[in-house]
Amino acid sequence: MTTPPVAVLFDIDGTLVDSNYLHVEAWQHAFRDMGVEVDAWRIHRSIGQDGDQLIESLVGERDGGWTAKATELNSTYYTELAPRLRTFDGVGGLLHTLSERGVIIVLATSAPQEELDLLLPVIDADDAIHATTNADDVDTAKPEPDIVRVALSRAGVDADHAIFVGDSAWDMKAAVRAGVTPYGVLSGGISGDLLTDAGARAVFDDPADLLDRLHEITLLG
Repeated sequence: MTTPPVAVLFDIDGTLVDSNYLHVEAWQHAFRDMGVEVDAWRIHRSIGQDGDQLIESLVGERDGGWTAKATELNSTYYTELAPRLRTFDGVGGLLHTLSERGVIIVLATSAPQEELDLLLPVIDADDAIHATTNADDVDTAKPEPDIVRVALSRAGVDADHAIFVGDSAWDMKAAVRAGVTPYGVLSGGISGDLLTDAGARAVFDDPADLLDRLHEITLLG
């Protein structure tokens, strides 16, 4: 009997790439330009969720024009900060080790395509990546499960044969809602307790720690 393939669905920002605090900086500048001061820690806690939900959670309900302008400003500032993007230690080794074991790797992000185009060269592991997702694939991003379901479809596996690795509570909640077991990493700056409370089966320091402890994950051990 043939063993079904296994997939690992990875969030990118804060999970594979050290970008969360750049997102905080970009959003803070954008909000300031729109006449609203927002504390950095509040922005950080919202990173990883759907953009419209992020804005509403931080500055309240705004009309479509205001939201669109803030989003555009954020994108501009983030692009300016892109030269500072870097992967966390162990990312290349983790992705290639999984790929060499026959694990299907999908980058399950709801980042806009233009941001994904900045991130993929930083990750520099196209040969290990089976597929990606982006904001165009869903109407609403995490914590809604849609992007995880798209990633499962692109991996060609069911939820029982995949795990999700992310750094935010939004990642954990989206994975749980999609029926996928989530694992957390601390590299995005969110505490292990918050990740566990949101559904993480286990929490690792960063990709290098995950690589060292792959044997602890049932599907990968």
